[in-house]
Amino acid sequence: MTPKPTGSGDSKVQLDVQIVGREYKIACREHERADLERAVAFLDRRMREIRDAGKVSGAERIAVMAALNIANELLRERSASSPTPEVDGTDARGRIKAMQAAIDQAMAGQEKLF
Repeated sequence: MTPKPTGSGDSKVQLDVQIVGREYKIACREHERADLERAVAFLDRRMREIRDAGKVSGAERIAVMAALNIANELLRERSASSPTPEVDGTDARGRIKAMQAAIDQAMAGQEKLF
């Protein structure tokens, strides 16, 4: 990953990362960099496992399967630590919309790389 400053005085960096051999440019705050690098490595490993199993082809399908597997594991962990979680539907919808916006922003312009 190569950090590139994104603004003067701003603590943001732009990282060039590779996930399953594809290059992505992702901006984050400097203090989030280590966590993002771990997340990239984790996602890359999971996507390679799915690809290498040979049951799913195509980068987009592999990414969706990895996301579903990771989400399932997260939800299972959360329910194990809190057997009766209270879910605020409005809050959950807002968080989902925020996640979708973050994904859209991260993926914007990636098609130009291929």
